[in-house]
Amino acid sequence: MNLSRIALATGVAASTVLLLAGPAAAHVSVQPQGEAAKGGYATLNFKVPNERDQASTVKLEVNFPAEHPLSSVTPEAVPGWKIEITKGKLDKPLEVHGRKITEAVTKVTWTADGSKIEPGYFQQFPVSVGRLPEDADQMIFKAIQTYDNKEVVRWIEEPKAGGEEPDSPAPVLALSAASDDHHGGGAAGDDHAADDKATDKAASAEGDKKETHAASSSSSDTTARTLGIIGIVVGIAGVAFGVLAGRRRTA
Repeated sequence: MNLSRIALATGVAASTVLLLAGPAAAHVSVQPQGEAAKGGYATLNFKVPNERDQASTVKLEVNFPAEHPLSSVTPEAVPGWKIEITKGKLDKPLEVHGRKITEAVTKVTWTADGSKIEPGYFQQFPVSVGRLPEDADQMIFKAIQTYDNKEVVRWIEEPKAGGEEPDSPAPVLALSAASDDHHGGGAAGDDHAADDKATDKAASAEGDKKETHAASSSSSDTTARTLGIIGIVVGIAGVAFGVLAGRRRTA
């Protein structure tokens, strides 16, 4: 009998630990595809688990940190969800690739449109971003999750170094050391690298075209001059021949 009571008590305690640990681990989070290098580009996945047994997630709002504005934010289309991008004016313009950026994305909102995150499931929302800040070790994205029963969960509490995890922690993106090419890892880095290569190739092709045209023009000018000189020589020779012929007839 005592052994049964001990086993029962142990089982209850274990279940309680699992129940308490479950919600703390299942929160909105962000992870890069590959790496998120300082000063580079990356594709981020915002992972949204459904924590309710009787409700489904129908909306996600992700706020981008104002202290580290991003010049490029491009969400990937997610079937069954419509996307709204909110932008705001920058107090201090950014300079990227020689261009001045005066506004940046402040928030991206996904709203269910024929789909939803049902109990027991999760959904990922990919976003291509850049350039990542060079003077920070992490970025904090505050998120708001809405269920179809009108419940709203705010994942906005910033974690403190050395402290316990908050009840509703905000998604935190850890940044790795800057890479040599400043493009970072993942698909976004490859896409931007490909864009840069395409631009360089186009510029090179245009340069070759101009050089070829210049060479062609130069060759045409040289040919024209040569033909002109030959014409003049032939003309002089013709005149001289005519004069000599006239003298012979006179004689």
